[in-house]
Amino acid sequence: MRKSALFAFLPLTVFAADWPQWRGPAATGVADDAHPPATWSATENIAWKVEVPGRGHSQPVIWGDRVFLTTDIEGEALPDAKPPKHMMSPTQEFTHPDWSGVDHRQTLKVLCYRASDGKLLWEHTAYDGKPFDYKHRRNTDASPTPVVDGKTLVVYFESLGFYAYSFDGKLLWKSSVGDVPSMGMGPGTSPVMVGDSVIVVCDQDLGDKSFLAAFSKKNGELLWKTPRKIQASWATPIVVNGQLIVSGNEAIIAYDPANGHELWRSKGLGSHAIHTPMQIGDMVIVSSGYPKKLTYGLRLDGDDHVAWKYEKGTAYVPSPIVYQGYVYLITDNGSLTCLDPKTGEVKYEGKRVPVATKFMASPVAAAGKIFLTAETGETFVIKAGPEHEVLGTNSIDEPVYSSLALVGDAIYMRAEQHLYKIRQ
Repeated sequence: MRKSALFAFLPLTVFAADWPQWRGPAATGVADDAHPPATWSATENIAWKVEVPGRGHSQPVIWGDRVFLTTDIEGEALPDAKPPKHMMSPTQEFTHPDWSGVDHRQTLKVLCYRASDGKLLWEHTAYDGKPFDYKHRRNTDASPTPVVDGKTLVVYFESLGFYAYSFDGKLLWKSSVGDVPSMGMGPGTSPVMVGDSVIVVCDQDLGDKSFLAAFSKKNGELLWKTPRKIQASWATPIVVNGQLIVSGNEAIIAYDPANGHELWRSKGLGSHAIHTPMQIGDMVIVSSGYPKKLTYGLRLDGDDHVAWKYEKGTAYVPSPIVYQGYVYLITDNGSLTCLDPKTGEVKYEGKRVPVATKFMASPVAAAGKIFLTAETGETFVIKAGPEHEVLGTNSIDEPVYSSLALVGDAIYMRAEQHLYKIRQ
């Protein structure tokens, strides 16, 4: 590849004071230069708090003095809704008791706040109309996290559209990936910005129509599209050493982000692909939590990519995290396991947080601490390292389903009804 072409597909370059995408600067959940507070409450160390309409599980993304967020506002009933059928086989239809949302109007908004004081600078309605499909009652159409590069904000609502905005709120372009039926569970994967392209995974139902696609960051035009024989997944890919690593039930596949060509593949998870892969050195860690609990350590090079396997300790939705030389797995009820990411050796296993609760947010880390945020609004601060120690418990007395963003000396927390900036 020519040198100029290679530079066009380098990963997103960010500054220490930014949180520009799902899981932060390097898509790891880690903010190396941040120093967030370790204690707060509903009234202590709250720099500002603003009400956010609707629902959404997307992370806030931050660039400079701008905080961007998406939200899903459910409207009036639509009695003539006709969602797609989801098939387990040519003759067996799939249904789920927790399907919802298909029979109500959905208004999808993009919000921009000023980071210094929480002032709403602008808001725009990206989509207003019928939903394409069901979603799980705990999911929303605003679950994918946007991505921003200092000039352009790209938001992704899966079947309901792909939109780009300038920092002052001007709509630059809108595009579409088409219909993406994902077993009626709703969206989960977030867009990844690589050079001048934005890449999305569109795995759907039983995999006969799944694909990976790249769109131009400048105008939203389709650059390339690669079919994938992978059933519905919700994991966001990562870029490691110029390779786009995409998780999946049937296979873990590495692609060239310049053209979508497959570079290598390894054994799949054999379970729902929801967790974001993690990198440490020349290793990639992939995992799943349902129906099987499984974590693989994968080598980037060689014919046999699987270095080790661990078969417990993972959650349904929250992704694990690699921090300061260790990988930390979290279960749905907050049990934490620490492994050596090179060998899979257990450092500690099944250590619990002080309060019995459930988790949907993925952990984040900074300043030698891991932050685990529960659905009930408690955040447990865990000391990083091979010995388990809970440093503190903080609560805002409001449910939290979205992962935290760590920027500088602040934490941005999207709760059920409000967006918080937490600062000493």
